[in-house]
Amino acid sequence: MSTLPFTWHAPELVVVVVLGVAHQFSGASTKQRFQAVGALVALLAVTVWPVGDIAATVSLSVATVQRLVLMLLVAPLLLVSVPATTLATFTKPRAVDFCVRFLGQPGVALGVVLVLGTLTLSAPVVDAGAHSSLTRDLTLVVVVVTGLILWAPALGVVVGARKLSPVARGGYLFGASLLVTSLSFIWIFARHPLYPALHHQRAIVHLTPLFDQQLAGFLAKGLCYFPMWIVAFVIFSRADKQGVPVEESPLYWADVERQLLRVDRQRERAQRRGKLD
Repeated sequence: MSTLPFTWHAPELVVVVVLGVAHQFSGASTKQRFQAVGALVALLAVTVWPVGDIAATVSLSVATVQRLVLMLLVAPLLLVSVPATTLATFTKPRAVDFCVRFLGQPGVALGVVLVLGTLTLSAPVVDAGAHSSLTRDLTLVVVVVTGLILWAPALGVVVGARKLSPVARGGYLFGASLLVTSLSFIWIFARHPLYPALHHQRAIVHLTPLFDQQLAGFLAKGLCYFPMWIVAFVIFSRADKQGVPVEESPLYWADVERQLLRVDRQRERAQRRGKLD
């Protein structure tokens, strides 16, 4: 591709290698190792040349697919691939535990996902990423973090986060599927291209800029709705097969320990305030 020369993506390669090596020493099960490999392979596939470059400087539809892969595939696979003991250790510090408790609330998570998901595909951010590799890499980090926030209430694997019942998790996913693609209708019905920094669509993806933008809107809807709805139905079916009431929230010992730790911390704060008074 003469209009899209090969480029090395050293930061992305380093991140994938570091995460892969770190996961080998995390005590993960065989299943979790396969999940981590799948997440890292998908991460690499959509962030390096050629997909990463096309998403950054050429095509909004490819950028949309890239963001959805990061949010709907990479993020949940990363979450479930981490052993519970590792997650408990990582989320134990006060500041991290506060963020987990706050962002683990479904309403808060949906609000954050709506804001961050919209910002990462807004015209100013996409245009900035087309001219700066640092901005592009930071945007991709935000997309993955947004995906982790999105899936934390639905998967129920984060120690300390609020645990939802199967019916609540399914309803949460249905609601989230409507918010993740908030810009899609604007792309579909816009009368002119909204992303001036994206170029060479005709030469590389064989689409006009306007059609590429409209296609991004349809892809955003289709590639978001079906995966999240399928996961919601799987949650319902598994709960039914296991005989778990769909309206009851599960309870795990790690979460009980975290709640006891929070009580101890609240008692310590109260004692410190009493001494100051």
